[in-house]
Amino acid sequence: MIGKSQTIEAAGERLFVRRWGRGIPILCLHAIGHDSRDFEGLAQAVGGEFEVVALDWPGQGQSPRGTGPVTAQHYAMVATDAIVALGLGRPVVLGNSIGGTAAILMGAAGAPVRGLVLCDPGGLARIDGPARRIIGWLAAMFRAGARGAGWYRWAFDLYYRQVLPRAPARRRQIVAAAYDIAPVLAEAWAGFASPEADLRALAPKVSAPVLLAWSKGDKIIAWSRCKAAALTFPRHELRFYRGGHSAFLEDLEAFAADLRAAVRAWR
Repeated sequence: MIGKSQTIEAAGERLFVRRWGRGIPILCLHAIGHDSRDFEGLAQAVGGEFEVVALDWPGQGQSPRGTGPVTAQHYAMVATDAIVALGLGRPVVLGNSIGGTAAILMGAAGAPVRGLVLCDPGGLARIDGPARRIIGWLAAMFRAGARGAGWYRWAFDLYYRQVLPRAPARRRQIVAAAYDIAPVLAEAWAGFASPEADLRALAPKVSAPVLLAWSKGDKIIAWSRCKAAALTFPRHELRFYRGGHSAFLEDLEAFAADLRAAVRAWR
C-alpha cells in the first residue's frame, strides 16, 4: 500500500507524519528511538479498513530535533495537538513503550480518543530499587553512545536482540542509527526513574476502552511488573503475543486481527 506524508506543527514541534489507507483513523505513537516506519507492516495489514497515521517524535525519524523535553508528558501534548492538526476527530490511539505512556496520559486527561491500544506501555510498573538500577545502567549506556564510545554499537545491537527478537529487519534499521539516536535515548531513559514516570494511579481514570497488547517475551517492560496497575483500567481487554516489545512488528497477523475486532467494537 502506497502511503502519503506531510509535515505538521504540534505543541511547538515540527513533526513528520505518514498516512496510509482510509477509514477510522488509528494514530500510532512509536517507541523511543524508533520512528513511523514501525507501522508500515500494520498499514499493509489493516489499511484497507482503517487509516493508519504514524508520526515521528521530535528528533527521531524525519522529524527535526525537538524544542521540548524527551518525556511522555511532552509527547502526550504533542500527540493531542497532532489530532487537531491532522483533522483526525476521535481517533484510536495506538502507543508502544513511551508512545503507550503518552497514550495513557492522553486518556486520563480526556483527550478526544475513540479507544487506546497500549502495546507494552511504560508507566505501569513500580519504580523500585531493581528498576532504578536497570534504568540507570541503560541511561549510562546511551550517554556513552552519545559520546561516541567505540563499544556502544555492539552493546546496542545486543540490547536490541532482546527488545525485538522476532523483527530482525526492523531491528537492523534501528541499530544502524545507534549513534544518531543515542542522545534522545539518554535523555529519555534518564527520566524513566523520575516520580513523573509512575502513572499507576492514572489507569483507573481512563474512561476510554483499552486493548492491552503485551508481548510475552518483554524483558524491558515485563507484564509481571505491570499487571496490577494494568488491570485497573476500567474498560480493558488483554491479549498476549509472541515477541519482545512490539506485537505489531513481531506477531503482526494475530495483532492485526485483534486490532480489527477492537476498533469495530469501538465504532
